[in-house]
Amino acid sequence: MFVVLVAITVLAYAPVWNGGMLWDDDAHVTRSALRSVEGLWRIWFEVGATQQYYPVLHSTFWALHRVFGDQTLGYHLVNATLHGLSAGLFVVLLRRLQVPGAILAGVVFALHPVHVESVAWISELKNTLSGFWYLGATLVYLRFDTERRGALYAGALLLFVLAVLTKSVTVTLPAALLVVLWWQRGSLRWREDVAPLVPFFVIGMAAGLGTIWVEREYIGASGPAFDFSFIERGLIAGRALVFYVATLLWPVNLTFVYPRWDVSQSVWWQYLFPLAVLIVLAWCWSVRTRTRAPLVVALLFAGTLFPALGFFNVYPFIFSFVADHFQYLASLSLIAGAAAGLATLSGGWRSGQPWRGPACIVAIAAVLATMTWRQSREYVGAEVLYAATIEKNPDAWMAHLNLGWLRLQRGELEAAVRDTETALRLEPNLPQGHNNLGSALRSLARFDAAERAYREALRLKPDDLDTRYNLGLVLIDLGRPGEATGHIQAYLLQHPEDAAAYGQLGDAHQSMNRLGDAIVAYRASIKINPRDARVRTNLGSALGREGRLPEAIAEFTEALRLDPTYEPAARNLALARSRLGGG
Repeated sequence: MFVVLVAITVLAYAPVWNGGMLWDDDAHVTRSALRSVEGLWRIWFEVGATQQYYPVLHSTFWALHRVFGDQTLGYHLVNATLHGLSAGLFVVLLRRLQVPGAILAGVVFALHPVHVESVAWISELKNTLSGFWYLGATLVYLRFDTERRGALYAGALLLFVLAVLTKSVTVTLPAALLVVLWWQRGSLRWREDVAPLVPFFVIGMAAGLGTIWVEREYIGASGPAFDFSFIERGLIAGRALVFYVATLLWPVNLTFVYPRWDVSQSVWWQYLFPLAVLIVLAWCWSVRTRTRAPLVVALLFAGTLFPALGFFNVYPFIFSFVADHFQYLASLSLIAGAAAGLATLSGGWRSGQPWRGPACIVAIAAVLATMTWRQSREYVGAEVLYAATIEKNPDAWMAHLNLGWLRLQRGELEAAVRDTETALRLEPNLPQGHNNLGSALRSLARFDAAERAYREALRLKPDDLDTRYNLGLVLIDLGRPGEATGHIQAYLLQHPEDAAAYGQLGDAHQSMNRLGDAIVAYRASIKINPRDARVRTNLGSALGREGRLPEAIAEFTEALRLDPTYEPAARNLALARSRLGGG
């Protein structure tokens, strides 16, 4: 069973086997500064060393980089394999709980297109890996509940810790276990059911609070984009729950970034979504004496989604209040409930016509696999993903912004300007957008417009040193080096390893005839990067202007050794030798 589920999952995701990196994948695939053993230590003990404090996740990325480097095939195969294995664990779990339709549920979970974002996006290894730990912890804990052996309890607790240190949404597990135990028994006992889960709740609460803090302090989940009243957050939650149920039942027009709703507690129809949720919950409660299953499914679905429903700030809410990857674990309960209902209603599965069950599973698998295969084609590369997102959601400013950045990196400057200006028209308060626009305009030699863009970026984010550095560069272009030096020096205080910035500072000083300061800056640049022919040539020019011709000739000579085709070094070398009387 596990082999089959993994195989069909990996095959369904064939379009992304050799897909490129997307959005923030470069922040997850271990960056060069963390690839050593010391880097592994930093992953665990330095908050901020990685994008989020998920040390098990980033340790896994660290190990995968040792094996695959920057080749994406391995990461995609690992993601798809973990997803398939989780589908297998899901089947085992449902069989243990004696839920009908276990195999159908596992197949649906493995192949449902709503999970493409989690499986095809390398960064979402956090979902597939944490889901594997989560389901493993559930199975081991349920066995502990039956056998009451300490080793099983310790194993379940360890797997839970691994899960929350991979992705903190798994903190909902102990609450989910209580719901399952209540479903099985009809009541909960403090000593047998609740007390053993207290350590799980404590660990989960600590991990959840830590994630909330990291989201605010390191990732940027704060500010005007998150200014909602409690009522408005309830409106977001109700609409999100309806959205997630709808996309699971009818997975069409799935996209990377969904439209961000305008939320207002003064708009009456927005209350219909939480009202619908309350009506469904009330019905589930009313039938609990006949069957607890609907209430269990509803509680597990809403409870597992709770951290992503809007009551806590998470950075993606800047773009949209919903995302397919948010419901990765929550979908398990709804899929299990639907599969159980279908299996129960289909009496032929257990009657004298056993072919009906397998045939139905194969048909559903074929449809879902086809949908997943098609959906995963949108994730083969960043540009393809952003273009597909914009086609479905033209107001997705994040996609326009990132597409503009990709085109800027490729030197498609006019296209980069158009994409970035579109993003800024949709969302004017984007400091990174104005910074990117300034860089494109500077490359087009539209220096005045570039300066305005950089200054707007700094107005929105005054402490952005990268923007200050870029502003310094364009001020040099505009012939205002005196203004430029302050910005570049401020940048270098926090980035003393940037050789290019020292070189630019040297250029600014030399243009103002501050030759001593220029020489100091150039030498600092060369100390970091001794192979820069341009900086050595400019150092030689400053030395020559001070009358230190032998030193200047040495720098020009070294520059030509590094780059024999660098004409400024050859020209200045000839001039220096002529002045020295050497030829």
